[in-house]
Amino acid sequence: MIKQIDSKKSRIKRRKRVRAKISGTAARPRLSVFRSAKHIYAQLIDDEAGVTLCSASTMEKGFEGAGGNVDAAKKVGLAIAEKAKKAGISEAVFDRSGYIYHGRVAALADGAREGGLSF
Repeated sequence: MIKQIDSKKSRIKRRKRVRAKISGTAARPRLSVFRSAKHIYAQLIDDEAGVTLCSASTMEKGFEGAGGNVDAAKKVGLAIAEKAKKAGISEAVFDRSGYIYHGRVAALADGAREGGLSF
């Protein structure tokens, strides 16, 4: 019998392995990415206090356009960088949540870098 690999379980294993090694602080929060089929979400998280400092997604009211493509991911990256600047955050730790650094995840990271976040 041929075993089929469960990609969601594999991603969760990668995510747990990475989260054991990185964490966010108030000075340098963790930029966490979640990608679904229709939307993409980003949060800046202070793991020491267990608080989300700011977030951006394609589900927000002011967002225009489709939510599940590379252009939308770049806009979300720019939006999270803008909110981070308002909160006084200039550096972050990038957490891709087990996703491959390609496509929408890479576009979000590039947008955040263009907006002024460094990681």
